[in-house]
Amino acid sequence: MTAPHSPTLDDLAALVPDGASVTVHKGDEPDVPMALAKALIRRGVRGLHVITLPTAAYPASGMLVDLLIGAGCIASVETSGISLHELGPAPRFSAAVKAGTLKVLDATCPAVYAALQAGAKGQPFAPLRGLIGSDLLRHRPDWKVIDNPVAAPGAGPDPIAVLPALNADVAIFHAAKADADGNVWVGRDRDRLLAAHAADTVLVTVDERVPGHFFADPALAAGTIPAALITALAVVPGGCWPMTLDGGCDLDAVRRYQQAARTDEGFADYLAGFVGTAVPA
Repeated sequence: MTAPHSPTLDDLAALVPDGASVTVHKGDEPDVPMALAKALIRRGVRGLHVITLPTAAYPASGMLVDLLIGAGCIASVETSGISLHELGPAPRFSAAVKAGTLKVLDATCPAVYAALQAGAKGQPFAPLRGLIGSDLLRHRPDWKVIDNPVAAPGAGPDPIAVLPALNADVAIFHAAKADADGNVWVGRDRDRLLAAHAADTVLVTVDERVPGHFFADPALAAGTIPAALITALAVVPGGCWPMTLDGGCDLDAVRRYQQAARTDEGFADYLAGFVGTAVPA
């Protein structure tokens, strides 16, 4: 009897088409799918629209998005910020913005969350008050301001912003473990569950697959994403590096990346060594 095929990183990368909209995570949990990002670079994916949840400002998540930008995989980003957090700017993102080769859709963390929640619930839009009076509304024609349709009669003007729902083509993230049925445990982090509900395709890497069934364990059930929401799952120990499963980060590794990525030549050398591919011409 032939054993069932276990998806590989390359199998997952093949499910991300050119031009897809993709959600990535903030990186304060072991949720950064760095190994999958490397596979996407090797595959040569192009034209991605990346949505950061809510911001790619932690060192590992900023490094992941910066790598994809430098490798020519990303055409546009929707974000409230991309940086390497306490280590400073994300070099390839900064260079691409200055060169005009990257389209940036400015957002805020609450705006991204609100739109994603609408997408997860099947709603066409999400209302949000906090954007009223900000410059963001001038730069986001897809965000509208309407009169509150349920305001009390005679209450006077009550403007509110409405944002189109976010339903990404693909959600990618890492998690600590999956069970025998393919259910994925994410613990207290609800962002990955929200992204899985809102995306058409959900691609997950995990450190390990363990026997048993998470939904049979009251201590694990509440922090589990059902297998029915997962399109494909690959076991990749250390797949979130430089994140660690305890939520830490190898800051020295991110510093080495940051130093290398400050120049085109340094980034090309880093990409060749880290990913095993060249920067596209």
